[in-house]
Amino acid sequence: MSLHDELRAARRCVEDLTRCVTRLERELGRGIETRRLRSDAEHLRESLDLLADAAPGQVPDGGRELIGVPEAPYDDRLWTDADDEGVGARRGPGGPP
Repeated sequence: MSLHDELRAARRCVEDLTRCVTRLERELGRGIETRRLRSDAEHLRESLDLLADAAPGQVPDGGRELIGVPEAPYDDRLWTDADDEGVGARRGPGGPP
């Protein structure tokens, strides 16, 4: 299993733990014991985030990769055979712009 997979699995476990703590709080109330469990689960989540940020070759921000969109206009040739949804081709099949 890769490091990325291990971090993802650990995050799932912490999320499961957080759900269980929430159910325990409903059943037992917000006493010192359940507040301490809640705090521990939050610390685990924060520690995993720090570990993921420090891991070499890992994508930051919880495993979501950000994709930049360039400011430059797209090449018109990309849309040569494209149709407007529900309207059809604006330029005809393969015709000039």
